[in-house]
Amino acid sequence: MRKKIISVIISIVVVVVVLYGATRLVMPKYATDIVEGNLIKEYYQEKDKDFDVVFFGDCEVYENFSPLKMWQEYGINSYIRGSAEQYIWQSYYLMEETFKINKPKVAVFNIQSLQFNESQSEPYNRMTLDPMKWSMSKVNSILASMKEGEKFIDYVFPILRFHSRWSELTPEDFEYWFKEHSVSHNGYYMRIDVRPAENIPAPRKLTDYSFGDKAWDYLDRMRQLCASEGVKLVLIKAPSLFPHWYDEWDKQVLDYADKYGLDYINFLKIKEEVGLDYNTDTYDAGLHLNLSGAEKMAVYFGKYLKDKCGVPDRRGEAELNNSWKQKEVLYNKEIEEQKVRYGVVD
Repeated sequence: MRKKIISVIISIVVVVVVLYGATRLVMPKYATDIVEGNLIKEYYQEKDKDFDVVFFGDCEVYENFSPLKMWQEYGINSYIRGSAEQYIWQSYYLMEETFKINKPKVAVFNIQSLQFNESQSEPYNRMTLDPMKWSMSKVNSILASMKEGEKFIDYVFPILRFHSRWSELTPEDFEYWFKEHSVSHNGYYMRIDVRPAENIPAPRKLTDYSFGDKAWDYLDRMRQLCASEGVKLVLIKAPSLFPHWYDEWDKQVLDYADKYGLDYINFLKIKEEVGLDYNTDTYDAGLHLNLSGAEKMAVYFGKYLKDKCGVPDRRGEAELNNSWKQKEVLYNKEIEEQKVRYGVVD
């Protein structure tokens, strides 16, 4: 009887190990292609998650702010929990999860995703949800995000979703089968190349400029969560020129911020004050900022966080300072690598 029990246990362990290994192999690696899919999990790899400022949102946060520059200028210890087309309910549940791990002084939310009342893309859902660690925050985020036709079981066992990739496996899948590959700097995705903003499409007129009930509901939840946890919520609109941010949308956010006493900064309206130059500070014609632009944003917003939000200068903490010095080495190394890759000349 005892041998039977041991045999069953061993069989179960073998099945679990094989299933785990197969799942790791067939899941997208996001190492050199669509690297944004790697961003969410990198937060868990941080040794000390004692961040005073945490950003939440889509590409308008993870490509437009440099945490290292904010550290260098003001000693602000920050992290960006961004992901591609991160919907507001996903931002909320990431915020909920984060507060259980790390209670920041300030949570920064980029409001671009308010325009969506439902998930637009299953692949984008996957890039945010699959890397999350299992918790009720992840469960609820999946349930809030699933499009018609998606199944919860496919998130529990991703191999059910990605099994067809067996025939599409590349050397990259084997190289990063169990090897972690870092693509960001405290959540910041760096690009140093330059492509000026030209021929920005004219905004199309909408039949309805109202944000949906689901979007408003999750902004309310976010505000209430921050209030209950003693975290200051700051709403921002990053200075991306496209997709268009309508004045009608901006007024709704302004009214909401005024009603609840929240800080709201629309960087599109103060881009000259920030010092942005769309001939030199963007790498994709105005959609996102390059390193030059992201560092300008970090300098401007870092001062705001220090002066208006009371975020402390922690450069005097030896261990933390040493950690950032190591991160600075990697940051500068990538700059040099990208200079070669993109043919950038100083």
